[in-house]
Amino acid sequence: MKSFACLTFVLLACNCINGLFLPEMEPGRGRAVTRALSRFTRARRLSQPAHRIIDPTEDCFLVTSEEGELFFKSAGDATVCGIYMIAAADRRVQATFNYMDVPCENGGLVAWIDGWELSGQVWPADAWDEARVVETCGRRAPGKLVSRQNAALIQYRVPARGKGFSVTIRHLKNPKPCNVMLFGSEGVFTLRNHGASGNCSVVAVAPTVVRVMDLNVGQAVKRGTSLEIETGTIHHCSKRGLTDYVDIGGASGLDHTKMEVLDNVCGLDSSEGRRPALIACEDTVVRLVSSGRFHNSVTLAFSSLNPEDIEQADLLCGMNDL
Repeated sequence: MKSFACLTFVLLACNCINGLFLPEMEPGRGRAVTRALSRFTRARRLSQPAHRIIDPTEDCFLVTSEEGELFFKSAGDATVCGIYMIAAADRRVQATFNYMDVPCENGGLVAWIDGWELSGQVWPADAWDEARVVETCGRRAPGKLVSRQNAALIQYRVPARGKGFSVTIRHLKNPKPCNVMLFGSEGVFTLRNHGASGNCSVVAVAPTVVRVMDLNVGQAVKRGTSLEIETGTIHHCSKRGLTDYVDIGGASGLDHTKMEVLDNVCGLDSSEGRRPALIACEDTVVRLVSSGRFHNSVTLAFSSLNPEDIEQADLLCGMNDL
């Protein structure tokens, strides 16, 4: 069930893909894809890690957490499709193109995106740069490409019938994960900055209940010393002028720089008795903001938000726009 919640959202959201990196999608195609996706006929998760042939009529939008080799041969359709890859939180995605024959002259193109893209929004948005996109066509395969986090995307458009590509997906160990996408809405994860400055985040692509299990933010300085007495959880840290804190909230899309913040917390607190936050948004986001002066960490527990609890949610995204 936990995978189904995430997959359902991705399947419904994929009809909004607007060819950000593969432009000129046919206007009429969007409605056809919407009808197909509503019946889950053109998108499904891969179940086997072995060699697999992508069926262009069934697998236009794939979501896979498996390793293995994928083959695609075009049926002559100019639709933009995507392979949404996701690995465990402490892994990165490696894609090796073994073979490519995608003619450029009729608009054929394959794009590797280091992250995910939906509806013109990218993740992780606050760490985005042009190097995250690699576009290619013709017979020149780009070789090995490795993501910076546990999710990546291959978008492709191959109008020439009989042409295509093959790619091998592997999951590599990531010793210092920063931005993490949860495949599902349940699990426990510790987010760390490893003493570096910048933002790190965990996102669950579903409405969820978030509980902070352990908090050490803005306390343990980089020389290794820490406070001996717990401060407890400090709320509204950014308003207090503190530089290191944890934002808890949600977003209506992948661009979490536009997230709605329920609260931001900091301090040293190992108690598990605090009240959980009920986030009724398309995406639930926890963002760790670090100045680089401290070794920050926060342990989070995610669980599904029951539909009957949505009215009592602490945050319902989009309400400020009404």
